[in-house]
Amino acid sequence: MLNSFKVKNLTVFSEADFSFSSGLNVIIGENGCGKSHILKSVYALIAASAEEGRKPNANAPTKTSLQKNYADKLVNVLRPETLGRLARRKQGRERCELSLVFEESSLNCSMGFATSSKSEVQIDVLNQSWQLKSPVFLPTRELLTLYPGFVSIYDNHYLEFDETYRDACLLLGAPALKGPREKQAASLLKPLEEAMGGRVVLDANGRFYLSLPGAGKMEMPLVAEGLRKLAMLARLIATGSLLDKGYLFWDEPETNLNPKLVKLVAQVILHLCNNGIQVFIASHSLFLLRELEILSQQKAFRKIPQRYFSLRAGDDGVVVEQGDSVEDLHTLVTLDEELAQSDRFMEIGV
Repeated sequence: MLNSFKVKNLTVFSEADFSFSSGLNVIIGENGCGKSHILKSVYALIAASAEEGRKPNANAPTKTSLQKNYADKLVNVLRPETLGRLARRKQGRERCELSLVFEESSLNCSMGFATSSKSEVQIDVLNQSWQLKSPVFLPTRELLTLYPGFVSIYDNHYLEFDETYRDACLLLGAPALKGPREKQAASLLKPLEEAMGGRVVLDANGRFYLSLPGAGKMEMPLVAEGLRKLAMLARLIATGSLLDKGYLFWDEPETNLNPKLVKLVAQVILHLCNNGIQVFIASHSLFLLRELEILSQQKAFRKIPQRYFSLRAGDDGVVVEQGDSVEDLHTLVTLDEELAQSDRFMEIGV
């Protein structure tokens, strides 16, 4: 479990300290306030450790190997022209610092780089062990229609997609679970498959379909985009990537979903938390936040630890406010706009 993430001079942040819960973590803010930067930075550092630890004959972590690997993953996920351009833009030379603290202290790591850095970070605290499970990052768009041949094309050609797309496709292509863990996944899959009207299958040619009872298979491009996002989530549960333990980072899960499906996504997110997944989402949807709050009052979800973060532009970079509930946050600029619109609408009817 990730306990905290400290940053100094990262993109739009002068200095920030995120204290995470072991369950659900929600980052709220207007566009341009760095929500995705935080999700992607944390994801990149965890993923780099997991990838290095999976290599054949991987030894204990060393600064020599990880200085470049951490840098490469940050660049490939956030896509700056050079590593140094992730440092906050100010006059003169600046140093960006990133620090992760985990419940398992052997995973702790801290590093930095200057605006002039190109391909290596300077490691201040070296993690003593590897991340055991690959984190999952879901971008705002669905990936099942992109999947056929995507990894091969990505590895051999320059594409304008960040590496989270490739990483997620690798996880989507993993074999489905069999045995006891398959039964464990079935309860999580049931509401998703009911909403989709079928189950997700991957054929021998590397194409995803929605298998409809009594009606055969439907090609994924013919399935509504909102349902394809649910299908992507279902596939990751079925392969075990999102079943127990590990991390889920989801950027604006509400995108292209109608309110009915947003309610279902909120429910599945909380079920994942109950199964030991530490979830991080970035959103500016008042509907999703309210649904999470409503569901959290139910007995099944009441014990899930939660943490909310509000990002807003300040005089010296983005300011972070945090609390254990939405009510603990005093500044929610994006949500205030939605509430103000509701007030204006009510006034029309007066």
